[in-house]
Amino acid sequence: MPALIVSDHATDWPIDIPNVEVVDAWTYLTEPDFSARRHVKVFNLCRSYKYQSTGYYVSLLAEARGHKPLPGINALQDLKSPAMVRYAAGELEEEIELSLVPIQSDSFTLSIYFGRNLAKRYDRLAKHLFNIFQAPLLRVKFVKNGHWQMRSVKAIATSDVPESHWPFVTEQATRHFSGRSVSKGKSSRMRYDLAILHNPEEGENSPSEPVALKKFIKAAGQLGIAAELITRDDYGSLMEYDALFIRATTFVNHFTYRFAQRAEREGMPVIDSPTSIARCTNKVYLAELLTRQKIPTPRTLVVHKANADEIIPTLGLPCVIKKPDSSFSRGVEKVTTAEELDEKLTEFFAESELLVAQEFLPTTYDWRIGLLDNRPFFACKYYMAPGHWQIIQQEREGRGRYGKSETIPIELAPRKAVQIAQKAAGLIGDGLYGVDVKESDGKFYVIEVNDNPNLDAGCEDSILRDELYRRVMESFLRRIESQKAAISDYR
Repeated sequence: MPALIVSDHATDWPIDIPNVEVVDAWTYLTEPDFSARRHVKVFNLCRSYKYQSTGYYVSLLAEARGHKPLPGINALQDLKSPAMVRYAAGELEEEIELSLVPIQSDSFTLSIYFGRNLAKRYDRLAKHLFNIFQAPLLRVKFVKNGHWQMRSVKAIATSDVPESHWPFVTEQATRHFSGRSVSKGKSSRMRYDLAILHNPEEGENSPSEPVALKKFIKAAGQLGIAAELITRDDYGSLMEYDALFIRATTFVNHFTYRFAQRAEREGMPVIDSPTSIARCTNKVYLAELLTRQKIPTPRTLVVHKANADEIIPTLGLPCVIKKPDSSFSRGVEKVTTAEELDEKLTEFFAESELLVAQEFLPTTYDWRIGLLDNRPFFACKYYMAPGHWQIIQQEREGRGRYGKSETIPIELAPRKAVQIAQKAAGLIGDGLYGVDVKESDGKFYVIEVNDNPNLDAGCEDSILRDELYRRVMESFLRRIESQKAAISDYR
């Protein structure tokens, strides 16, 4: 993607970088040539971004032209928002304290140039702040009052960069522009770029293991999509892509949600959408939704401190107690006595005002029905871990931690299981979902709808094989082309 630096005056940017064009703001705003260009990344280095200033219009018109401005209009609003500063301070509280420990004074100013600071020890903090506040040149002020607090974040112009910092700015700008945004163009057969967000630290709990990720990349390439793995540290380059596929375990208070929000806000097709993440990762929401829509579920009670004494009379023992944001069987406990129940409620209420309690339905396996674009496309039986009541026994390591799995053609899965799974997923959206269904006494009950279902080589792909990955990539292709067509029609 060609890069363009826009500043109030072309002479404001004194660095000559190969394949990077420098233009003054007025020329960019008024010359037809710039309006007609496509697939341009615009680095807005104007002195002011205030409403209806020249700098504001550079980012505004860049978005209208289909260019990729940095900062974009939403980022400009974030820079002005005290609420966003408070959010970032909370999100990075631990990183801030860790990074600023050696500082003896009660105040500190951090200069961030293309995501970096002159002192290497601040690299991680600088990268995180650049990922949240998307501007090439930033100045962040901190004060210490018992502990370090972030006081302000400001995008700065080239004139605010000290003379002694320019060699470093030159180095970082050159590094930045020689990266993906300039040197890695699409090959002749690739029409679009897809970012696949994964978390290498998840290990065996990842929604897709390395072999499956490679199969997604291969399937995308066969459709003319250049797919590339990214991590949480690549937030700053997200807008280089045409779509986002999240293959890291999702939570609302988490980098995955932040990626999804930004992608959707910028008009990029994204799976999982932030709406899907918010709805599926909270079991209280799901319990209320499924009950209200009359989807068959085990007997369920949304629990708070005032009605906790209703659990045993309503559900009996044993029963299952769930934290709202539990995943991979963590935060989901079976209790068999009143004493166990009281103990777990005390523990769980320390983290959440509301919990979910369900009757216990003993089964040897759970159905997982996979759906994409409101259509079922795989069915698995996940068997319970040996000697355990869940498919994962978190207390155990290595062999025997997971139960076995069995994938069958979706056409051979129980019709009623598929039907209620499809109805439940349809309440969430049209993305990629895995619906967990229990079969008990010939009846089927939805346990939960997962927004980030496992798609692993040798398991969920056992029937469709490479076709499973191709179907997911075909969905992205349709979504990207639909989005591009909508922009073209608007113009």
